[in-house]
This record gives sequence, structure tokens and C-alpha cells, in this order.
Amino acid sequence: MSRVMNTKEKLLAAALDLIWRNSYGATSVDHLCAAAGVVKGSFYHFFKSKSDLAIAALEAEWKNRQSALNEMFSPLVPPLERLSRLFREGLEEQARLKEEKGCVVGCPMCSLGSEMGTQDEHIRVWIDNALQEYFKYYEAAIRDAHYLGLIHAPDPATTAKVVIQYVHGAMMEARIQNSLAPIAALEAGVKCILGVREAAVV
Repeated sequence: MSRVMNTKEKLLAAALDLIWRNSYGATSVDHLCAAAGVVKGSFYHFFKSKSDLAIAALEAEWKNRQSALNEMFSPLVPPLERLSRLFREGLEEQARLKEEKGCVVGCPMCSLGSEMGTQDEHIRVWIDNALQEYFKYYEAAIRDAHYLGLIHAPDPATTAKVVIQYVHGAMMEARIQNSLAPIAALEAGVKCILGVREAAVV
């Protein structure tokens, strides 16, 4: 059983590496199998298509990410500090990934979604649903910050949408420029959108 699970995990890791570092379109099943060190028959034993593998890889990555988000966005953490920690830790992660992969990878869901949104409905729907879950963390933090009088955001859902669209744009810009600068500027940019004064308790 351990050998079978290891093969599947190798394919998931290869998908995360090749698709995020290059692109979905530029990554073939042959490329994935070569990177994972498995034969094509093993690939089709676990996945019906490259699309199925991409979604499985996204699900595995999202599951790991949710554990960190749940801790980071705990109600016990001050609301603006939740966002600050998200951006600081996100910058550290992107710097690590740049060192590991040789380029800025940005947000894998945004990158894959923008590439495949009009070509693969299963990928598009999965990413859209995951981003909606991601959005809820922002909305809760902004709602709590408004309730505590730290910001003025009487419509937290709309404010959260503006913020997360800005964040996604910055992540895409970082990938386009192959630079961490747009990600490094996220915390200050979001504070500007929210009207956070430097003296505010975050």
C-alpha cells in the first residue's frame, strides 16, 4: 500500500511543481510522468486525465493551506493582524518558492484559473469554489475590524471583494514581472484600501 500511495503523491508533487512553475498548457502527461519518475500506466491508474490530476493537486494544496489559514484567522487573533500575518507569511513563502523553482510562482489558483477558465469547466468551477472559501477569511477579518472600530467597512463583503481582487492582481503582477516587489507591497496597499492609520491597533 505504501508504494501505491507514494506513486500518487509523486504525481501530485510533480503537478504542483511543473504546472505552477511553467503552465498547464506547457505541461504534458509525459512531462508529469518523467518528473514523478513513474510510467504512464501508473498515471492513468490514479487519474483519468491531466485535468483530474491538476484538481487533485489543488485539493491537496488547499487542504494544507486551510489548516494554516484557520490558525492565522482564529477569532482570538486581532482582525487586522490576521491580514498582516497572511501577507507577511505569504511573502516568506513566495521568496522560498522563488529560490526553489527559480521564478516567482504567484498564486497557483489564480494562474491556473486565468489560463484554463475558458477551456476546462471542471478546473474553473473548482478554483472558483475554492476562492469563495478563501474570500470568507477576508470578509470575517474585515467585519470584525469594522465592529471594533478599527476601520469603516459597513459592507464587509464588498470591501473584502475589493481587497481580494487587489491581492490577486498583485500576485499576477508579481508573476508577470518575476518580482517579489508587488507581494512585498501588499500589506501597505491593503491598509490603504481599508483606511488603516499607522497608529491603529492591528
